[in-house]
Amino acid sequence: MWQLEYPWLMLLLPLPWLVWRYMSEYHEARSAVRVPFFGAMSHAVGQEPGQAKVAGGRWQLLVNPVVWALLLFACARPVYVEKPIEHSQPTRDLMLAIDISQSMETRDYSNANGEQTDRLSAVKDAVRGFIDERKDDRIGLIVFGTGAYPQAPLTLDHASLHILLDEVGIGMAGPNTALGDAIGLTIKLLDTAKEQDKVLILLTDGNDTGSAITPDHAAELAASKGIVIHTIGIGDPQATGESKVDLQMLENIADITHGRFFRADDRTALKQVYDTLDRITPHKVKTFSHQPKRDLFWWPLAAALLLLAISQCIAAFWVRIASPRAPQSQQEG
Repeated sequence: MWQLEYPWLMLLLPLPWLVWRYMSEYHEARSAVRVPFFGAMSHAVGQEPGQAKVAGGRWQLLVNPVVWALLLFACARPVYVEKPIEHSQPTRDLMLAIDISQSMETRDYSNANGEQTDRLSAVKDAVRGFIDERKDDRIGLIVFGTGAYPQAPLTLDHASLHILLDEVGIGMAGPNTALGDAIGLTIKLLDTAKEQDKVLILLTDGNDTGSAITPDHAAELAASKGIVIHTIGIGDPQATGESKVDLQMLENIADITHGRFFRADDRTALKQVYDTLDRITPHKVKTFSHQPKRDLFWWPLAAALLLLAISQCIAAFWVRIASPRAPQSQQEG
Protein backbone atom coordinates (compact mmCIF):
# COMPACT_ATOMS: atom_id res chain seq x y z
CA MET A 1 0.00 0.00 0.00
CA TRP A 2 1.08 3.59 -0.52
CA GLN A 3 0.64 6.64 1.66
CA LEU A 4 1.59 10.30 1.91
CA GLU A 5 4.15 11.30 4.54
CA TYR A 6 2.96 14.93 4.54
CA PRO A 7 -0.68 14.80 3.38
CA TRP A 8 -1.44 18.26 4.82
CA LEU A 9 0.48 19.81 1.91
CA MET A 10 -2.41 18.85 -0.37
CA LEU A 11 -4.45 21.59 1.34
CA LEU A 12 -2.44 24.05 -0.78
CA LEU A 13 -4.08 22.81 -4.00
CA PRO A 14 -6.52 25.76 -4.29
CA LEU A 15 -3.80 28.35 -3.56
CA PRO A 16 -3.28 29.47 -7.21
CA TRP A 17 -7.03 29.91 -7.71
CA LEU A 18 -7.32 31.91 -4.48
CA VAL A 19 -4.47 34.18 -5.60
CA TRP A 20 -6.07 34.68 -9.02
CA ARG A 21 -9.51 35.24 -7.51
CA TYR A 22 -8.82 37.63 -4.68
CA MET A 23 -5.61 39.48 -5.57
CA SER A 24 -5.93 42.64 -7.64
CA GLU A 25 -4.52 42.83 -11.14
CA TYR A 26 -1.03 44.13 -11.60
CA HIS A 27 -0.73 47.35 -13.54
CA GLU A 28 2.49 48.99 -14.51
CA ALA A 29 2.76 52.52 -15.93
CA ARG A 30 5.49 53.08 -18.49
CA SER A 31 6.63 55.97 -20.58
CA ALA A 32 5.76 55.72 -24.26
CA VAL A 33 6.45 57.60 -27.46
CA ARG A 34 3.48 58.47 -29.59
CA VAL A 35 4.09 58.07 -33.29
CA PRO A 36 1.70 59.07 -36.04
CA PHE A 37 2.45 55.97 -38.11
CA PHE A 38 1.58 53.37 -35.36
CA GLY A 39 -1.19 51.88 -37.48
CA ALA A 40 1.18 51.26 -40.34
CA MET A 41 3.71 49.67 -38.02
CA SER A 42 1.18 47.31 -36.46
CA HIS A 43 -0.13 46.36 -39.92
CA ALA A 44 3.45 45.69 -41.05
CA VAL A 45 4.06 43.22 -38.25
CA GLY A 46 0.66 41.62 -38.67
CA GLN A 47 -0.78 42.55 -35.25
CA GLU A 48 -3.64 44.76 -34.30
CA PRO A 49 -3.57 46.91 -31.14
CA GLY A 50 -4.91 45.03 -28.10
CA GLN A 51 -4.68 41.59 -29.77
CA ALA A 52 -1.25 40.50 -28.51
CA LYS A 53 -1.43 37.19 -26.65
CA VAL A 54 0.80 35.31 -24.30
CA ALA A 55 2.38 32.28 -25.91
CA GLY A 56 0.49 29.08 -25.15
CA GLY A 57 -3.11 30.15 -25.37
CA ARG A 58 -5.94 28.86 -23.21
CA TRP A 59 -4.75 25.28 -23.17
CA GLN A 60 -1.87 26.37 -20.93
CA LEU A 61 -4.42 27.34 -18.28
CA LEU A 62 -5.13 23.62 -17.99
CA VAL A 63 -1.48 22.59 -17.91
CA ASN A 64 -0.47 24.90 -15.08
CA PRO A 65 -2.95 23.53 -12.48
CA VAL A 66 -1.92 19.98 -13.35
CA VAL A 67 1.75 20.85 -12.89
CA TRP A 68 0.95 22.56 -9.57
CA ALA A 69 -0.94 19.48 -8.36
CA LEU A 70 1.91 17.17 -9.37
CA LEU A 71 4.50 19.31 -7.58
CA LEU A 72 2.40 19.39 -4.40
CA PHE A 73 1.92 15.64 -4.62
CA ALA A 74 5.69 15.16 -4.89
CA CYS A 75 6.30 17.46 -1.90
CA ALA A 76 3.77 15.45 0.13
CA ARG A 77 6.23 12.55 -0.32
CA PRO A 78 4.25 9.55 -1.50
CA VAL A 79 5.81 6.27 -0.32
CA TYR A 80 5.04 2.63 -0.91
CA VAL A 81 4.88 0.73 2.38
CA GLU A 82 5.98 -2.87 1.96
CA LYS A 83 5.06 -5.84 4.10
CA PRO A 84 6.45 -5.68 7.66
CA ILE A 85 9.67 -7.53 8.39
CA GLU A 86 9.43 -9.28 11.76
CA HIS A 87 12.40 -10.30 13.86
CA SER A 88 11.94 -12.45 16.93
CA GLN A 89 14.17 -12.08 19.94
CA PRO A 90 13.96 -14.23 23.08
CA THR A 91 13.22 -12.62 26.42
CA ARG A 92 14.39 -15.48 28.60
CA ASP A 93 17.82 -16.88 29.39
CA LEU A 94 17.92 -20.46 30.63
CA MET A 95 20.96 -22.02 32.23
CA LEU A 96 21.13 -25.77 32.85
CA ALA A 97 23.46 -26.94 35.61
CA ILE A 98 23.98 -30.72 35.53
CA ASP A 99 25.73 -32.76 38.18
CA ILE A 100 28.31 -35.08 36.57
CA SER A 101 29.91 -36.34 39.77
CA GLN A 102 30.85 -39.98 40.19
CA SER A 103 27.50 -40.89 41.73
CA MET A 104 25.73 -40.14 38.42
CA GLU A 105 26.97 -43.48 37.05
CA THR A 106 24.49 -45.34 39.26
CA ARG A 107 22.32 -47.48 36.97
CA ASP A 108 18.89 -47.08 38.53
CA TYR A 109 17.13 -45.41 35.59
CA SER A 110 15.72 -46.91 32.39
CA ASN A 111 15.93 -45.65 28.83
CA ALA A 112 13.18 -45.50 26.19
CA ASN A 113 13.64 -49.22 25.48
CA GLY A 114 13.21 -50.15 29.13
CA GLU A 115 16.88 -51.04 29.59
CA GLN A 116 18.76 -50.04 32.71
CA THR A 117 20.97 -46.99 32.24
CA ASP A 118 22.95 -44.60 34.38
CA ARG A 119 21.47 -41.41 35.79
CA LEU A 120 23.42 -39.08 33.51
CA SER A 121 22.15 -40.81 30.36
CA ALA A 122 18.57 -40.46 31.57
CA VAL A 123 19.18 -36.82 32.39
CA LYS A 124 20.64 -36.19 28.93
CA ASP A 125 17.57 -37.69 27.24
CA ALA A 126 15.24 -35.48 29.26
CA VAL A 127 17.39 -32.38 28.70
CA ARG A 128 17.47 -32.93 24.92
CA GLY A 129 13.69 -32.94 24.76
CA PHE A 130 13.53 -29.85 26.93
CA ILE A 131 15.99 -27.98 24.69
CA ASP A 132 14.04 -28.94 21.58
CA GLU A 133 10.91 -27.36 23.05
CA ARG A 134 12.70 -24.07 23.84
CA LYS A 135 13.51 -22.93 20.31
CA ASP A 136 13.23 -19.23 21.12
CA ASP A 137 15.23 -19.23 24.37
CA ARG A 138 18.92 -18.72 24.82
CA ILE A 139 20.17 -21.77 26.70
CA GLY A 140 23.51 -22.36 28.35
CA LEU A 141 25.02 -25.43 30.02
CA ILE A 142 27.08 -25.76 33.21
CA VAL A 143 28.52 -29.03 34.46
CA PHE A 144 29.75 -29.46 37.98
CA GLY A 145 31.44 -31.98 40.17
CA THR A 146 34.29 -31.04 42.45
CA GLY A 147 34.27 -27.76 40.49
CA ALA A 148 31.81 -25.98 38.22
CA TYR A 149 32.62 -25.32 34.57
CA PRO A 150 30.75 -23.68 31.66
CA GLN A 151 30.18 -26.31 28.98
CA ALA A 152 28.21 -24.02 26.65
CA PRO A 153 27.51 -20.27 26.80
CA LEU A 154 24.04 -18.84 26.38
CA THR A 155 23.17 -19.52 22.78
CA LEU A 156 20.35 -19.90 20.30
CA ASP A 157 22.40 -22.49 18.43
CA HIS A 158 20.68 -25.48 19.97
CA ALA A 159 22.27 -27.90 17.51
CA SER A 160 25.71 -27.05 18.91
CA LEU A 161 24.28 -27.27 22.40
CA HIS A 162 23.19 -30.85 21.73
CA ILE A 163 26.71 -31.72 20.59
CA LEU A 164 28.27 -30.21 23.70
CA LEU A 165 25.74 -32.02 25.87
CA ASP A 166 26.66 -35.36 24.26
CA GLU A 167 30.32 -34.75 25.08
CA VAL A 168 29.64 -34.51 28.81
CA GLY A 169 30.89 -37.55 30.71
CA ILE A 170 30.68 -38.74 34.29
CA GLY A 171 33.59 -37.60 36.44
CA MET A 172 34.88 -34.98 33.99
CA ALA A 173 34.55 -32.27 36.66
CA GLY A 174 35.72 -34.41 39.56
CA PRO A 175 34.04 -36.95 41.84
CA ASN A 176 32.53 -34.54 44.40
CA THR A 177 29.52 -32.18 44.23
CA ALA A 178 29.86 -28.38 44.37
CA LEU A 179 26.33 -26.96 44.25
CA GLY A 180 27.26 -23.54 45.58
CA ASP A 181 29.96 -23.11 42.95
CA ALA A 182 27.51 -24.05 40.19
CA ILE A 183 25.09 -21.33 41.37
CA GLY A 184 27.95 -18.84 41.69
CA LEU A 185 29.13 -19.56 38.14
CA THR A 186 25.56 -19.11 36.90
CA ILE A 187 25.38 -15.68 38.54
CA LYS A 188 28.60 -14.70 36.81
CA LEU A 189 27.44 -15.93 33.39
CA LEU A 190 24.00 -14.31 33.65
CA ASP A 191 25.27 -11.07 35.10
CA THR A 192 25.84 -9.52 31.68
CA ALA A 193 22.63 -10.92 30.16
CA LYS A 194 20.25 -8.20 29.00
CA GLU A 195 17.05 -10.19 29.39
CA GLN A 196 14.91 -9.67 32.47
CA ASP A 197 13.90 -13.33 32.92
CA LYS A 198 16.86 -15.44 34.05
CA VAL A 199 16.33 -19.05 35.04
CA LEU A 200 18.65 -21.75 36.35
CA ILE A 201 17.62 -25.41 36.35
CA LEU A 202 19.86 -27.19 38.84
CA LEU A 203 19.99 -30.98 38.77
CA THR A 204 21.96 -33.06 41.24
CA ASP A 205 21.97 -36.45 42.97
CA GLY A 206 24.42 -35.56 45.72
CA ASN A 207 25.13 -33.36 48.69
CA ASP A 208 27.25 -30.21 48.56
CA THR A 209 30.69 -31.25 49.75
CA GLY A 210 33.31 -28.78 48.54
CA SER A 211 31.94 -25.43 47.35
CA ALA A 212 33.82 -22.23 47.97
CA ILE A 213 30.44 -20.60 48.70
CA THR A 214 27.55 -22.24 50.56
CA PRO A 215 24.47 -23.06 48.47
CA ASP A 216 22.17 -20.94 50.67
CA HIS A 217 24.40 -17.89 50.36
CA ALA A 218 24.75 -18.44 46.62
CA ALA A 219 20.95 -18.68 46.33
CA GLU A 220 20.55 -15.36 48.15
CA LEU A 221 22.99 -13.73 45.74
CA ALA A 222 21.09 -15.24 42.80
CA ALA A 223 17.79 -13.90 44.16
CA SER A 224 19.29 -10.41 44.44
CA LYS A 225 20.20 -10.65 40.76
CA GLY A 226 16.69 -11.70 39.77
CA ILE A 227 17.66 -15.29 38.94
CA VAL A 228 15.02 -17.96 39.53
CA ILE A 229 16.39 -21.41 40.41
CA HIS A 230 14.39 -24.60 39.89
CA THR A 231 16.02 -27.56 41.63
CA ILE A 232 15.71 -31.24 40.75
CA GLY A 233 16.84 -33.92 43.19
CA ILE A 234 17.37 -37.41 41.78
CA GLY A 235 19.43 -39.06 44.53
CA ASP A 236 18.51 -41.28 47.45
CA PRO A 237 17.96 -39.22 50.65
CA GLN A 238 18.56 -42.38 52.72
CA ALA A 239 22.02 -42.90 51.24
CA THR A 240 25.15 -41.84 53.04
CA GLY A 241 28.30 -39.97 52.03
CA GLU A 242 28.65 -38.51 48.55
CA SER A 243 25.60 -40.35 47.20
CA LYS A 244 23.19 -38.74 49.67
CA VAL A 245 21.09 -35.91 48.26
CA ASP A 246 20.07 -33.11 50.61
CA LEU A 247 16.47 -32.53 49.51
CA GLN A 248 15.88 -29.92 52.21
CA MET A 249 18.76 -27.85 50.91
CA LEU A 250 17.39 -28.03 47.36
CA GLU A 251 13.98 -26.90 48.63
CA ASN A 252 15.58 -23.95 50.41
CA ILE A 253 17.42 -22.91 47.26
CA ALA A 254 14.17 -22.98 45.28
CA ASP A 255 12.27 -21.07 47.98
CA ILE A 256 14.90 -18.34 48.29
CA THR A 257 14.86 -17.66 44.54
CA HIS A 258 11.07 -18.14 44.10
CA GLY A 259 11.60 -21.30 42.08
CA ARG A 260 10.21 -24.84 42.31
CA PHE A 261 11.65 -28.01 43.79
CA PHE A 262 11.15 -31.38 42.10
CA ARG A 263 11.93 -34.96 42.99
CA ALA A 264 12.65 -37.36 40.12
CA ASP A 265 13.12 -40.95 41.17
CA ASP A 266 13.03 -42.48 37.70
CA ARG A 267 13.09 -41.58 34.03
CA THR A 268 9.31 -41.09 33.81
CA ALA A 269 9.32 -38.74 36.77
CA LEU A 270 12.27 -36.86 35.29
CA LYS A 271 10.38 -36.40 32.02
CA GLN A 272 7.37 -35.09 33.93
CA VAL A 273 9.60 -32.63 35.76
CA TYR A 274 10.82 -31.11 32.50
CA ASP A 275 7.28 -31.02 31.13
CA THR A 276 6.27 -29.07 34.22
CA LEU A 277 9.23 -26.74 33.84
CA ASP A 278 8.19 -26.11 30.26
CA ARG A 279 4.76 -25.00 31.49
CA ILE A 280 5.95 -22.76 34.31
CA THR A 281 8.62 -21.12 32.15
CA PRO A 282 6.51 -20.25 29.09
CA HIS A 283 7.98 -18.85 25.91
CA LYS A 284 8.23 -15.10 25.78
CA VAL A 285 9.40 -13.67 22.51
CA LYS A 286 9.84 -10.04 21.53
CA THR A 287 8.90 -9.36 17.94
CA PHE A 288 10.46 -6.39 16.21
CA SER A 289 8.61 -5.26 13.11
CA HIS A 290 10.01 -2.95 10.45
CA GLN A 291 8.13 -1.83 7.36
CA PRO A 292 10.41 -0.78 4.52
CA LYS A 293 9.29 2.28 2.58
CA ARG A 294 10.09 3.15 -1.02
CA ASP A 295 9.98 6.81 -2.04
CA LEU A 296 7.70 7.54 -5.00
CA PHE A 297 7.98 11.36 -5.06
CA TRP A 298 10.15 11.32 -8.16
CA TRP A 299 7.25 9.95 -10.26
CA PRO A 300 5.00 13.04 -9.92
CA LEU A 301 8.06 15.31 -9.96
CA ALA A 302 9.28 13.81 -13.22
CA ALA A 303 5.75 14.03 -14.67
CA ALA A 304 5.52 17.73 -13.74
CA LEU A 305 8.89 18.55 -15.28
CA LEU A 306 8.09 16.56 -18.42
CA LEU A 307 4.71 18.25 -18.77
CA LEU A 308 6.33 21.68 -18.38
CA ALA A 309 8.97 20.87 -20.97
CA ILE A 310 6.38 19.61 -23.47
CA SER A 311 4.13 22.63 -22.92
CA GLN A 312 7.00 25.05 -23.46
CA CYS A 313 8.07 23.28 -26.63
CA ILE A 314 4.52 23.31 -27.98
CA ALA A 315 4.11 26.97 -27.07
CA ALA A 316 7.33 27.93 -28.84
CA PHE A 317 6.36 25.92 -31.90
CA TRP A 318 2.85 27.42 -31.93
CA VAL A 319 4.19 30.97 -31.81
CA ARG A 320 6.54 30.20 -34.64
CA ILE A 321 3.88 28.86 -37.00
CA ALA A 322 1.16 31.27 -35.92
CA SER A 323 3.11 34.52 -36.45
CA PRO A 324 2.15 36.01 -39.90
CA ARG A 325 4.95 36.90 -42.22
CA ALA A 326 5.23 40.29 -43.78
CA PRO A 327 4.24 40.52 -47.48
CA GLN A 328 7.05 39.97 -49.91
CA SER A 329 6.56 43.42 -51.38
CA GLN A 330 6.91 45.07 -48.03
CA GLN A 331 10.04 43.07 -47.29
CA GLU A 332 11.59 44.17 -50.53
CA GLY A 333 10.57 47.76 -50.00
